Amino acid sequence: MFRPQLGVAALAGALVFLPLARANPPTGVVAGAVVDEAGSPIANASVTIIGTAYTALTNPRGQYIISSVNAGTYELRAAFIGYRAVRQSGIAVRDGDTTRVNFTLTATTAELPDLTVSTTQPLVPRDEVVTRQRVAGSYTAALPVDHVDQKVELQPGVVASPSGNSLSIRGGRPDETAQYGNAQSSYITLDPSASRRRDRFNTEEYSRITDNRFLAALTNPLSTFSIDVDRASYSNVRRFLTQGQRPPADAVRIEELVNYFSYDYAEPEGRDPFTIAADAAPAPWNRRHQLVRIGIQGKRYQTRELPPSNLVFLVDVSGSMMSEDKLPLVKQAFHTLVRHLGEEDRVAIVVYAGQAGLVLPSTPGSDKETILSAIDRLEAGGSTAGGAGIRLAYDVARRNFMPQGNNRVILATDGDFNVGVSSTSELTRLIEDRRKEGTYLTVLGFGTGNYKDGRMEALADKGNGNYAYIDNILEAKKVFGTELTGTLFTIAKDVKIQVEFNPSRVKAYRLIGYENRLLAKEDFNDDTKDAGELGAGHSVTALYEVVPVDSDEDFALITTDSLRYQRPSFPVDGHQSEWLTVKLRYKPPTSDNSRLLSLRLTNNQVHSRLDGDFAFAAAVAEFGMLLRDSEFKGDASWGNVRELARRGMGEDMDGLRAEFLSLAGRAAGVVDRETAFSE
Repeated sequence: MFRPQLGVAALAGALVFLPLARANPPTGVVAGAVVDEAGSPIANASVTIIGTAYTALTNPRGQYIISSVNAGTYELRAAFIGYRAVRQSGIAVRDGDTTRVNFTLTATTAELPDLTVSTTQPLVPRDEVVTRQRVAGSYTAALPVDHVDQKVELQPGVVASPSGNSLSIRGGRPDETAQYGNAQSSYITLDPSASRRRDRFNTEEYSRITDNRFLAALTNPLSTFSIDVDRASYSNVRRFLTQGQRPPADAVRIEELVNYFSYDYAEPEGRDPFTIAADAAPAPWNRRHQLVRIGIQGKRYQTRELPPSNLVFLVDVSGSMMSEDKLPLVKQAFHTLVRHLGEEDRVAIVVYAGQAGLVLPSTPGSDKETILSAIDRLEAGGSTAGGAGIRLAYDVARRNFMPQGNNRVILATDGDFNVGVSSTSELTRLIEDRRKEGTYLTVLGFGTGNYKDGRMEALADKGNGNYAYIDNILEAKKVFGTELTGTLFTIAKDVKIQVEFNPSRVKAYRLIGYENRLLAKEDFNDDTKDAGELGAGHSVTALYEVVPVDSDEDFALITTDSLRYQRPSFPVDGHQSEWLTVKLRYKPPTSDNSRLLSLRLTNNQVHSRLDGDFAFAAAVAEFGMLLRDSEFKGDASWGNVRELARRGMGEDMDGLRAEFLSLAGRAAGVVDRETAFSE
């Protein structure tokens, strides 16, 4: 079973990663800060001790600290996307001392130097220009062509691989230039104006989200939806804001922003693996409304209580995965997971590019050296046969199936499938068939530019799994470190919530988020209807904006025409103290029959002020509505987001709420600049 070996702690406001110490060798501490040319701190910059496993990310103040570093002399590297990486050598670490190493990173310009590449491979260029961007100290480019079927021979230090109808190029020195000609030429030409037009080749995809509207409690008393424990939207939004961009509105799924954080709900007792809680307080963006919070807390388990795992790492190694924020980060993420493997666990590795292949047969978790070596040998190149890779991964999982264990495929990709079975509908049918065998799916998203968010969310949903976006090594350590059991171990499946609103107290209501998780009211009692899964220790929060029945507001409600053959609905007397009833259905992981839980929200749970966790959840929801420019944002403001977040900061042991506070400030600046530009 899993046995954690990596600790994460907060010291002096900085995030600390503590490598597993050996037989108490002499150790010291390396600490410092990473700033830009103006002296402003850079959050989430990586600081690595070259040649070792020591890595840390900076906190919102740009500070980092690495403890338990073996005494010696090292070279350190600091990097962040959009900046030139900096190295410092000859750094001496002494027993019991703290060595301070500060870095100043310089932002790259939009006009990138050209990159010289030469090849004997005939290419047929299309008319479009090439895109280029600076990624973690190396140059990347993608040349659109009509035909590329093999790797291209390039000068030393430059790598190029085919990816669908483009040639991905990475490497080279800043002073190198690029040339190309026609199909008979031995050179590739990169358009020097491409860096000004790279948005033409941004093919990121997000499923459409339309904000839930207010519904009349008298005619639409039931609200039904599937739970969502995915957190991908938050880290993806963070990626955009960190790069100084406003995320697309459809990338902002408010329920995933709220559920990125853990909340202090009561631990479950008895046979049910989770508890339900509900309360209400005035909505901060509209004081005439109430904000209702429904919270679910999954049971936490000790590692010794968990079954062994049969894992298959399914890794996209196509040409689109070459950049530093893709395959190299995938390797670091899986390194983190492998450190937690126990003797009874098993891991296999499947890769796919132009075709799928088995890189590592199922191997005991105790043989970490073999597993890590296989991970380190992975290289990117080729087109993307995602369907073939998924099929092979499930076949490998089936051959090593553990009847009493945790059987799971972990897919790491940017989601850009373009060979073989590649449509979302075909892939989801394949995954639905295999989940019935007891093998679940976790999806990890990586990278920028061609990221396919909607597809990966759909795959995880149909695979009885979860979905995360890994934007940096800190997120990888969160997913496979502090949240490992929730990521990999399902304690309840097909979890559905149905809320009945009392029209004696509620005039109208609106579910905030969960737009792509809505269910018909009949689906709640239908045990054949698929819904979300809950992992060990996971919490789920849902928010409703509620209009009290005595409100004199005149706003459009979605209603139905009067019925001809039956009387209209009317409130039932005797429940004046109740606002709503929450009902929850779930199935144990090995059962096809659901169980029912219920809870009523009464006047006793209605507060006069938002505080603590409730205030913080409201801050995150308001943050999401502002980013989406929701028509329901009311009096929301960035100042109010920060004030609520500070009120709900709590102990913040992992520093994530402090990071959110910093991110809210960055978002305010990004949105203000966009607004000023549009005017």
